[in-house]
Amino acid sequence: MLLLLLLLLLPSSGEVCARRVSGRKDPGSGSCQCHVDRSTWGFPTEKYMSVLEQLKTCQASLTDLSEQLVVSMQSLPQIQDQVANVTARLEPYQYLHSRGLYTALTLRELSDELGQLEADIGVVHGQSNSSQTLKLHQEVSTMLKDVKKMKTSDTINMKTVRDKLRYLKNNVESCKSIPKDFKGQNKRCFRGLITGFSPPVTSKLSPYGKTLVSGSWGKQAQADSAGQESSYWVQALLNTHIYGNTLRVYQNYEDFMASSNQRDFTFAPSFADAKTLEGPGAVLYGEALYYHCYRSADVCRFDLKTNLVARARLPGVGVGISNTFPYCYYDCRPNSDVDLEADETGLWAIYATVGNHGNLVASRLVWDGEARTLNVTRTWETRQFKKSATNAFMACGVLYATRYVDESREDVFYAFDTATGREDNSLALPLEKVAKGVASLSYNPTDQTLYMYNDGYLLAYQTLF
Repeated sequence: MLLLLLLLLLPSSGEVCARRVSGRKDPGSGSCQCHVDRSTWGFPTEKYMSVLEQLKTCQASLTDLSEQLVVSMQSLPQIQDQVANVTARLEPYQYLHSRGLYTALTLRELSDELGQLEADIGVVHGQSNSSQTLKLHQEVSTMLKDVKKMKTSDTINMKTVRDKLRYLKNNVESCKSIPKDFKGQNKRCFRGLITGFSPPVTSKLSPYGKTLVSGSWGKQAQADSAGQESSYWVQALLNTHIYGNTLRVYQNYEDFMASSNQRDFTFAPSFADAKTLEGPGAVLYGEALYYHCYRSADVCRFDLKTNLVARARLPGVGVGISNTFPYCYYDCRPNSDVDLEADETGLWAIYATVGNHGNLVASRLVWDGEARTLNVTRTWETRQFKKSATNAFMACGVLYATRYVDESREDVFYAFDTATGREDNSLALPLEKVAKGVASLSYNPTDQTLYMYNDGYLLAYQTLF
């Protein structure tokens, strides 16, 4: 360190200079005498101190850098692990140019799916021989040719193809499911979408009180039901606003309004049984209650006559259950993942799947009375994210979704027509309400009334087409 200071203090070779000193001759000795001021060559104390401070500063900085380097070296393995983890997670979604834009497996799966779709529409076309089915068959054939081209070329966008496939699948489902006499049976359904709703024609507190904020209610929804054609029902979630095991039925509207002469049914022995109801999306259709089965991707059917419960598994990759895709928008309604509905075309299950990116899915349900089985027959996929809606219902084969406006108003803002595959998210049909939250909405085809379970209040609206 001393050597470093001396080197810093010594002048460079370019700074060496001579100084002229005056003198006088001594008369006695004849010698020359000179006076030299030694202060000129005094030790540079100030410069020494300045350099010393600079050295201390440099040494402190060097120490800090060394410590930072140690910390960085210790963190490096963790950072490398994180990068490896992210890389592994992203790898299935990356299409490298060196291997082509689309993987062979993806194309093979897509080709198989299109092949099955071509076979299905071929059967339907053979039965109906209509211009619509012919057009669909031609579109599917064109899609198959496009997929073959994609094996050697990346000029076709995968997302566009998948959207087209979803559209074609929805159209095939529509052709299969709409009965030939549907137009004659339900003329109002061909007036177009719903145009509005009346103010509440019924406004009543739930017989269980307003503390039970989740549940569903309405008039039984099957038009040709024997013995229950005029009955009204209430299903409140008695356990943590999520689970229920009882159903209350009134024989007519007068009994319902008076909260008298009710009959209670118990379809599960506890709130943790496999037959327990989960979520506020039940519907009474004929003499059976349809609901989401406890912690599963199943729909349950409880028969009021036999007290037996039948089940059916919902189709789709990663069906949302246990609060995966509940109705949300303003406030999430706990465990409202699966919603059972009824309309002029029959029974429906509304839900969302991981495979459809959390968007709404609608599946048709059919009860086979002879085989005593519940079956899922058709499925439609939409592009409306389920968690951005407060609720949904079916009417005339059209899926409608609502959103929160304020504590006294809800709006129907979205419609998906299963007959055409068309979507409309520009609606703004208001629904008056008493409380903030909407636990369930159920349209009834027998009286064209929309029933709302509004945080313990029971509201009903006349539907206008």
